[in-house]
Amino acid sequence: MRALISVSDKTGIVEFAKKLSNLGVEIISTGGTKAKLQEAGLKVIGISEVTGFPECLDGRVKTLDPHIHAGILAMRSNTEHMNQIKELGVRPIDLVVVNLYPFKQTILKEGVELEEAIENIDIGGPTMLRSAAKNYQDVSVIIDPADYERVLDEIKANKKVSKDTNFYLSSKVFEHTSAYDTMIANYMRKQRSAEELPDQITMTYEKVQDMRYGENPHQKAAFYKEIGNTKGFLTNAVQLHGKELSFNNINDTNGALELSKEYEEPTVVACKHANPCGVGSAENIYEAYMKAYTSDPKSIFGGIVVANREIDEKTAEEINKIFIEIVVAPGYSEKALDILKQKKNIRLLELKNIEEKQPETAYDLKKVSGGLLVQTIDSKLFGDELTVVTKRQPTAEEMEDLKFTWKIVKYAKSNGIAIGKDKQSIGVGPGQVNRIWAADQAIDHAIEALGQDSLQGAALASDAFFPFSDVVESAAKAGIKCIIQPGGSMRDQESIDACDQHGIAMVFTGMRHFRH
Repeated sequence: MRALISVSDKTGIVEFAKKLSNLGVEIISTGGTKAKLQEAGLKVIGISEVTGFPECLDGRVKTLDPHIHAGILAMRSNTEHMNQIKELGVRPIDLVVVNLYPFKQTILKEGVELEEAIENIDIGGPTMLRSAAKNYQDVSVIIDPADYERVLDEIKANKKVSKDTNFYLSSKVFEHTSAYDTMIANYMRKQRSAEELPDQITMTYEKVQDMRYGENPHQKAAFYKEIGNTKGFLTNAVQLHGKELSFNNINDTNGALELSKEYEEPTVVACKHANPCGVGSAENIYEAYMKAYTSDPKSIFGGIVVANREIDEKTAEEINKIFIEIVVAPGYSEKALDILKQKKNIRLLELKNIEEKQPETAYDLKKVSGGLLVQTIDSKLFGDELTVVTKRQPTAEEMEDLKFTWKIVKYAKSNGIAIGKDKQSIGVGPGQVNRIWAADQAIDHAIEALGQDSLQGAALASDAFFPFSDVVESAAKAGIKCIIQPGGSMRDQESIDACDQHGIAMVFTGMRHFRH
């Protein structure tokens, strides 16, 4: 039996090679792997001794040779194959142990240049892997050090590796090389002035964890992360306390996290079932939390809280007064952590660079039966300019409230309505099939949580245009004094006239934010 060993990740390779050698396996190797094995006292055949051709071009050409690939690809059950390689002086290679140049680690380095990335694209490695994986009936191929012992155990017991194990190893290879090529393709695409949505799209993700279950207990699920710079993303969060996050926990938390990134001042976002239920901005995180909490004390119960500043002792004491599923913050004071950890069922996540947003080149993906909907992310907030379409202009304070509230409705499921005032959400109506229902729901929530007076002079935001004037009429009756919406309905004038009649200022953004 002969093994070809050429690895970039040398974890456990010396011990594995020694055990192979003790089992009578002849070892062929290349470059740095060969040197490491020889330093350990192992007898190693250099690749050039097999090919009859020196390694050249700074190691770019080593294994791209018929003496290697014929030895791997020859089907042992095919008499013609075996006669051919014998005539050609080629000996079979039965075990291929290869892992690839560290392309991922290279592109993740700060300031990496294109030339360095290119040099870390492996050519010979994937070729050998694919050859061996294709001929899995006769050849064992290993890319993962975790599989070394399984292969050794079978060789010890049976003097060969089983077909089932070889097929398992082969399938891992094709998964691995597919992901490797996808990383390269995605990196190269980002280096050119490419179309936003290419004709062919491939993506690769790495598993972060298996989950207990999915959206419902009968569904299986796992959490995967993108390969690349994920600063400020949920995949980079460090869990400091609490049980494992569920599928719904992660999905809901991501919604709250993305909304929090819209605000620069100290802000707390509370979400329930991926919809914002309370948002507050203030001079410090305690006041921001109190605004978020008081805006809807019922819905925040069992919800998710994201803060864009460190959680201090005073804020932690308030959080602990109710049941909160998850808290995400860039940090926690020592006393705050001690207080919050008193509750065993709360999950505490620390996320450095919490303000970092996704690059505009990122994609939003939605699975449908038999396909995938792909779009660029909704990275913008307003259109080219804000246009006041009513006779009354909003005051400076009202304009601030409109902008604050527009950010909230962007993250509410459509049809969505949000109401805010003084950097506090006071009512959110998400996910209704009728826009007036969403408006009435937001108004009712505000009255229940904060009283009728809270609506006086408040700002109302709608994620899409008004097809009728009914929302304006409800807003006027509640005491709302300014509205922000995309505009663009054939009946815009009807809503504008209603605003003028009630002395309401209305602003068109020229951009909608449906969230389905």
